[in-house]
Formats: sequence, C-alpha cells, structure tokens
Amino acid sequence: MKIRYFRDTDTLYIELREAVVSETRDLDENTQVDVDSRGQICAITLEHASERADLPALDYQQIAA
Repeated sequence: MKIRYFRDTDTLYIELREAVVSETRDLDENTQVDVDSRGQICAITLEHASERADLPALDYQQIAA
C-alpha cells in the first residue's frame, strides 16, 4: 500500500495494491476509484484532501487476529 499527498493540487492518492487499472469510476465530483479488469479496487483518489481528511496526520495500526 502506498499513500501519496500532492500538496500543489491538494490531492490524496491511496494505492491499495499494484495492478493494471482498467477503469476509473467517479464516486462523486471529488472522489475517484481505480479498478482492475475484475472490478477490484486498486486505488482511491481524493481531491481537496486537506478539507476532507486530517492531513498530515496518519495513524497506522496492524491488529493481530
């Protein structure tokens, strides 16, 4: 997983896994989801990210089952 924030465009890009993107779907005017040929989500793009997320704070936790 990779998370990238582009300050110049205020865009947050979250790549869930490396894959060939087959289609980009608009969830709303500021959110896009990239899917592969099987319809599985590969990445999420958030425009106006600083207004929609608590940036630059990031909390990552791996919880044991």
